[in-house]
Amino acid sequence: MPRRRVLLIISGLVLAALVVGGIATWYFVFRDDSPPAPTIGQAAHTAKKNSSKRDTGGSTGALDGTWSVDTSVGSFSDFTSTFAGYRVQEQLAGIGAKTAVGRTPDVKGTLTLDGSSISATKVTVDMTTLRSDRSGRDGNIRFQGIETERFPTAEFELTQPIDLGSVPAPGQRVTVKATGNLTLHGVTRKIAFPLSAALEGDLITVTGSLEIQFADYDIQKPRAAVVLSVEDHGTIELQLFFHKSG
Repeated sequence: MPRRRVLLIISGLVLAALVVGGIATWYFVFRDDSPPAPTIGQAAHTAKKNSSKRDTGGSTGALDGTWSVDTSVGSFSDFTSTFAGYRVQEQLAGIGAKTAVGRTPDVKGTLTLDGSSISATKVTVDMTTLRSDRSGRDGNIRFQGIETERFPTAEFELTQPIDLGSVPAPGQRVTVKATGNLTLHGVTRKIAFPLSAALEGDLITVTGSLEIQFADYDIQKPRAAVVLSVEDHGTIELQLFFHKSG
């Protein structure tokens, strides 16, 4: 075989190896594989599959009362369950830009439905069980950033009723803003949390995302050797399922 042809074959193999290696490096190292933000469509689909399908009747009498967070719906392993967490952009040494997402299924709370309004809501999140795709990050936030060792819980409590406009019908999706007090990192601030909700079977599902500035809650950006930079703001995310409890 002529020497020139041999060199062309070798060059082609080397080029192919570099391309494959580059794709593999991107896929396993640089690719941003963070979970997507929760959506009411996906959450409602989960609720529909997991509902016990008792007849709520879509009437005021059937729906009025207290609803409690249900942690038995779906699975936390694929984020089809109840959860709350954060989403923050960061730059990591040797990796580049990544979306840090940490979540916990340890959420408890209630909402009170009164005709066409939600008159009360209180939700508490166990921050000590937040988990992301990096154990180092999870360890750092115990003593840096949101400092879960000092501030183990976060809480939202409604301060004014949410007007739904009409009594929710089965399958109906609504978008509202929940005005209330958010307590995070030991600081309480009044916020308006954008939420989407739907009634599926015997479950009410709620999803939402809220951007916050860390400085508003006295949160200092965490530091670590691998972390080159972290943005000065982040997003609180939640996906909640409620069942009628009273």
